[in-house]
Amino acid sequence: MNRSAMSIAPALAHGQRLLLPTFGAALLILVACVLGTETSMPTQNMSHKERAELREEARDMFYHAYHAYMENAYPADELMPLSCKGRYRGVTPSRGDMDDILGNFSMTLVDTLDTLVLLGDFTEFEHAVKLVIRDVQFDSDIIVSVFETNIRMVGGLLSAHILAEYLQKHADVMHWYKGELLEMTRELGYRLLPAFNTSTGIPHARVNLRLGMKDPQLKKSRDTCTACAGTILLEFAALSRLTGDPIFELRAHAAMDALWKLRHRGSDLMGTVLNVHSGDWVRRDSGVGAGIDSYYEYLFKSYVLLGDDKYLARFNRHYNAVMKYVSEGPMLLDVLMHRPHAKSKNFMDSLLAFWPGLQVLSGDLKPAVQTHEMLYQVMQMHTFIPEAFTVDFQIHWGQHPLRPEFIESTYFLYRATGDHHYLQVGKRALKTLQQYAKVSCGYAAVNDVRTGKHEDRMDSFVLSETIKYLFLLFSDPQDLIINVDEFVFTTEAHLLPLSIAQLGNSTFSFRQSDEHNVLDFMRTCPSSNKLFPEKVRKPLRNFITGSCPRTNGGKRLSALDFQASNADHLRAVYDMGITMVSVGDRSQGKVRLFHSFYNAKSHEEGEMGLQFMQEMLELTKMQSMNQLTQLQAVAFATDEKTQDWTALMAGPSHFSPELIGEQFVEGELVMAKPLRACEEQLENIEEARGKVLVAERGDCTFVSKARLAQKAGAAALIVCDNVPDSSGETQPMFAMSGDGNDDVLIPVVFMYSVEFNKLSAAMEQRRKQPLRVRVMQMVEFKRWQLAREQRQNQTTTTTATGTPQKPEKEL
Repeated sequence: MNRSAMSIAPALAHGQRLLLPTFGAALLILVACVLGTETSMPTQNMSHKERAELREEARDMFYHAYHAYMENAYPADELMPLSCKGRYRGVTPSRGDMDDILGNFSMTLVDTLDTLVLLGDFTEFEHAVKLVIRDVQFDSDIIVSVFETNIRMVGGLLSAHILAEYLQKHADVMHWYKGELLEMTRELGYRLLPAFNTSTGIPHARVNLRLGMKDPQLKKSRDTCTACAGTILLEFAALSRLTGDPIFELRAHAAMDALWKLRHRGSDLMGTVLNVHSGDWVRRDSGVGAGIDSYYEYLFKSYVLLGDDKYLARFNRHYNAVMKYVSEGPMLLDVLMHRPHAKSKNFMDSLLAFWPGLQVLSGDLKPAVQTHEMLYQVMQMHTFIPEAFTVDFQIHWGQHPLRPEFIESTYFLYRATGDHHYLQVGKRALKTLQQYAKVSCGYAAVNDVRTGKHEDRMDSFVLSETIKYLFLLFSDPQDLIINVDEFVFTTEAHLLPLSIAQLGNSTFSFRQSDEHNVLDFMRTCPSSNKLFPEKVRKPLRNFITGSCPRTNGGKRLSALDFQASNADHLRAVYDMGITMVSVGDRSQGKVRLFHSFYNAKSHEEGEMGLQFMQEMLELTKMQSMNQLTQLQAVAFATDEKTQDWTALMAGPSHFSPELIGEQFVEGELVMAKPLRACEEQLENIEEARGKVLVAERGDCTFVSKARLAQKAGAAALIVCDNVPDSSGETQPMFAMSGDGNDDVLIPVVFMYSVEFNKLSAAMEQRRKQPLRVRVMQMVEFKRWQLAREQRQNQTTTTTATGTPQKPEKEL
């Protein structure tokens, strides 16, 4: 399910991320994703017994949440699992626009009806249908989301009606049912139709269930998202086919046609927000996540359900554009539709997790495996996939409302490949929900994946999708009452039968000879005419399908010759399976390189790509001595008797004297009181005089701390980082900036947490006597250390002086 509001083979898991120091203008972060041998880290096959146990655990999860809702919240739209009560529109404190999904129409129960059938619980399904017929009504003065009401309520009612009639024929139950749910759906559809009265045919985002668009609050309504307007056709077409009333399907087709005309003709990309009256784009970001996700899904599934090949042609045009401009290796990064080579965001949202599932359905398995594996790594890193995460997989938005998209893609990948890896992924997802989301009254959304704090929220999709896909993942076809292959899953995982295409002829041929050509019905390379039957994470030698034939291009490009500004070089590394992604602000020149045999044009070029990456590592090592001149060092003796010294990496400042050549400052180490050193004066002025002072980063500027240390008479200042586990080994060192005044006369250096913790540990070992340190250039320490080692190697006898010697002055 894709909500607008808001593996690479096992190799990616075993690949290495190398965070390297700056060399030239670029920070190269190389991620080697190389396939291992067939015997390395094989996926453990799951026994029938374990799979059955997980299926029953998923069933138990459903009933834990379902009974919590029915006993504590029904007939409310949602369960509030921490309060253990229902969420009613206009009664429960408002959450703003988020509450537009609520219509006081028992949404969770309606959304969940078809899940009861999949579970084989016909008795509870029949009981629930009677409750819906008796209690649910739509004549309310409430503004609702057209998109959410359609996918949850219209889709839920239609699917329940279809399955009720199915059970009448095949299970000999519910003979009293006379199509009441279908009539309720027709009524709700008519209440949504006023939203389509726009000059473009693209529906408004919201509508009043009783007043239509005459509600005063809707007079200024003009903007909607692409997914909001483009995720109507499946439900409305099914409603028209089942009732014989063509108006719903006609309006939905018109909306899809209008959206298609608004694509950027140069890139074939769509934006995310537009004006329903003028058709002008309000937001031109283009990706596959929030605001646009299910539009792509409904293009492809409209072709599958209705048989209208214009939707396949449109999907392929958009898909090729996405894979050309948005796809960056396993990542999918938003671009500007009118400038598709310009990235518009440096983060990805969790809604894109549906994309691998859609790729599986459309037959492009390799990139589906890659993106799914990337998402699995993000899940393992953060327990849940956060609502948004950066290109280096850090948290951008920390919420997790128990979304189903990743589990949905896992289900489709398992159905396509039979690879038990996806059963293990599903098991991990299930156990995570059980451990971190389960509460006494249902399942609670996670407010922040970093802290695990819960939110008093259980969306209806937890029952209608998240747990449904888990149950299906661990079920064999013979475990289910229906053959799911005869149905299309809507974006809310409601089931619409493929036989709908045979009901009436409401959809006429929209295909226009001047709009599409034969190329629109073909996939650009790589192509898959059918889903790969083999397990795609087998070693490369077993991976045969899906590569484009290519001849050897001649001389191999070496890392030494590579120039990022050379278009031929960029094409060459791309052919070798290397993807280059900008990190953060492009002006900083930070780049991440991904290498994957899956992306290489041939096995030979994949090998060349691996060699290129290894050469790049060697080049970086060669630059290390040059980089030392930019680094400062905090040196101290680890053993006073042997005079073994060590030096910890530190960064310089722009506002203090630079220590160069033989210059250094030596003194005992003293901690500032208070540690942040942001007060008018230090509490330990006498203790700090003539010493090397330590202050923690935060609360005031670097230069303010330096002035306070200088005022106290300190010989030098070390500023330690306040971010746990930060390290100069994994993060670029920087020079602390000042305020333009040159009044600081003592040396000031910066240390990351990992390095300072080593210094702090040395202080703890020397409690009886203060630890003396030298602040100096790192390159000078390295030169002294090298010279000392050479002298030790040349000396055959040792003269014992009885007194520990300090390092030579030229240090």
